[in-house]
Amino acid sequence: MNDELKTENEHPQTGWRLRLGLVIFITGFASPLLIPVIAAADLPTGWKTVISGALAVGIPEVFSIIAIAIMGKAGFNTIKSRFFGFLKKHGPSDRVSRSRYRVGLVMFVLPFLFGWLGPYFVHRIPDYEAYRLPVSIAGDILLVSSLFVLGGDFWDKVRALFVHDAIVQNRPS
Repeated sequence: MNDELKTENEHPQTGWRLRLGLVIFITGFASPLLIPVIAAADLPTGWKTVISGALAVGIPEVFSIIAIAIMGKAGFNTIKSRFFGFLKKHGPSDRVSRSRYRVGLVMFVLPFLFGWLGPYFVHRIPDYEAYRLPVSIAGDILLVSSLFVLGGDFWDKVRALFVHDAIVQNRPS
């Protein structure tokens, strides 16, 4: 009897609570997308500020707590395991080839280099001011995609930057 109860709690059925919790969870994290709508609305500046701040900071967190309360621990664990299972399946591989690593490093460094040197050489780039937003978005996409090209070992190297006691061990090449 106790073993049957454990297996039911570990893999809950996709009932209305799980679906409703997932909808609330997604709605909460999509709420910052409404900030431009609020900014364009005909409201006093103070109201726009408060509503935009709530949409950016408060509402996603509150909605996630409400969603977890509705789904329950088993439902939240189901969603979490599916999400991280997807990331593990489609995420970066641990080891990558030398050429892929070099291409990933170029992709990683270019947005930083352009962001650092860009303000000094903007006047030499034709029509840069007209296309500043698309260039910035392209740089962000290049940076994020480089993290997947570089692989999981690079993630470990970046994480080691933020761990005080981390020791780098060089493997023979």
